[in-house]
Amino acid sequence: MKVVIVGGVAGGATAAARIRRLDEQAEIIVFERSGYVSYANCGLPYYIGDVITDQEELTLQTPGSFFLRFRVTMKVRHEVIALHPEEKTVSVKNLETGEVFEESYDKLLLSPGAKPTQPRIPGTGIGKLFTLRTVEDTFRIKEYIRRNHPRSAVLSGGGFIGLELAENLKNLGMEVTIVQRPKQLMNPFDPDMASFIHGAMRRHGVRLALGQTVEGFEEKEGGVDVLLKEGEPLHADMVVLAIGVTPDTQLAKDAGLELGIKGSIIVNDRMETSVPDIYAVGDAVQVKHFVTGQEALISLAGPANKQGRIAADNICGGDSRYQGALGSSVIQVFDMTAAVTGINEKTAVKAGLKVDKVILSPMSHAGYYPGGKVMTMKVVFEKESGCLLGAQIVGYDGVDKRIDVLATAIHAGMKAADLKELDLAYAPPYSSAKDPVNMAGFMIDNISRGILKQFHTEDVGSLPRDGSVILLDVRTEGEYGRGHAEGFVNIPVDELRERVGELENGKTVYVMCQSGLRSYIGARILAGYGYDVYNFSGGYRFYDGVMNDRCLIESATACGM
Repeated sequence: MKVVIVGGVAGGATAAARIRRLDEQAEIIVFERSGYVSYANCGLPYYIGDVITDQEELTLQTPGSFFLRFRVTMKVRHEVIALHPEEKTVSVKNLETGEVFEESYDKLLLSPGAKPTQPRIPGTGIGKLFTLRTVEDTFRIKEYIRRNHPRSAVLSGGGFIGLELAENLKNLGMEVTIVQRPKQLMNPFDPDMASFIHGAMRRHGVRLALGQTVEGFEEKEGGVDVLLKEGEPLHADMVVLAIGVTPDTQLAKDAGLELGIKGSIIVNDRMETSVPDIYAVGDAVQVKHFVTGQEALISLAGPANKQGRIAADNICGGDSRYQGALGSSVIQVFDMTAAVTGINEKTAVKAGLKVDKVILSPMSHAGYYPGGKVMTMKVVFEKESGCLLGAQIVGYDGVDKRIDVLATAIHAGMKAADLKELDLAYAPPYSSAKDPVNMAGFMIDNISRGILKQFHTEDVGSLPRDGSVILLDVRTEGEYGRGHAEGFVNIPVDELRERVGELENGKTVYVMCQSGLRSYIGARILAGYGYDVYNFSGGYRFYDGVMNDRCLIESATACGM
């Protein structure tokens, strides 16, 4: 059996190694357009920022090492320029010599990845504009910085690459501005959770120009003017386009393969395309989202590698199936960590699901053990079924392990309330006896049993201020004095039983505290006295962060602060 693989990164390299492990006699040839194989896309910004100092660390394998271990022929600087399914051949161009030749195959695997999205606006071809997708892109940016010592950069786009590059350029001493049309960074997060990411970026001096439409670029005064529809241009010494990626599927299109979202390659759960003996994996393919079952594009290394393994199994006569992707991901934002899995509330509502959520701010480990830090967790679930849909966490320590537990729970089909049953490891330096994941389960269980009723940030503004309901803040006088939601009166929770007579009977009570715990205790006290009570989800800390961020986004100038 002869297998030809187009693309030698992530899915392609994984598939090649797996095929060899399953079939020692197979002939395997990989064609890679760039000069590198099996490289770590996610590590590229950290090389620019000198966190990774040795360029060899960016490549997990070389063509030579891959051949030595797997007897797979990796041909770099070779571009497949045409597919011929009827003849079962591909046309290949040697980019160093210009030679074009034909290569036959029994099985063909497409792993072409995705290319940086290029906006159709004036000025995208000027020399001080960069994209970051390949090792070569990285070296180009690195060399420009070394030669020109730029003092400022504008990043167009606020996804993973934009944020990682912003941090690394900032650490090099540059003034950095992120500009983009959406009013939030990191689209997988809901706007309320993204507010904490915005806060972290601003604290570290990164300027945010959100809700701004880029209309073009002009070379000016030795740098680049980023032209904005809504305001004055942003000037910088360099610009990086990081507005996302587009499936690189022209080959597949020309060969008549069936295409889907944004021109992505349609595959079944065996990673087979619409043409026999042609498989496809990675950023170029359309997959099903594990939670919704809807078609999706999920450009992440984890799914690409899984798909490569599944395709390899099936090429070698097996019957492996891809169950879909959750989109689980994590990102470092300076000293903070943000992670997400499943779908967010915004996506769930758009999909027509009736959803609920809990928001909590637990400590990363036992409160009495030194060094604990607060994390904010949002868990989204379906109201009627109780199915766990997704989660988002921002914090400092322990964020990654909690998101992995929640991703596992979603994959296993657990109900949201079942999170309370998980038997998770505990020691004071690492967690609490009631882990944050358990705490989310306790809250959801209380909701399902009618013990807990909630109101949320989006509800606060519409609450009556005419005295027809009671708005109660149960924090200490000092906390209340440092800031509170409009119209809320203060009775500390430890005084509530003695002062319950100050609250008029028969009125609905809306209770708020700093994190949601004391207000829950207050809500249970008042319920015991016959009041109809709603607890604020997330606490004043969450409310203040979200509302301040919204104010900044709505009122900030294009300079970003």
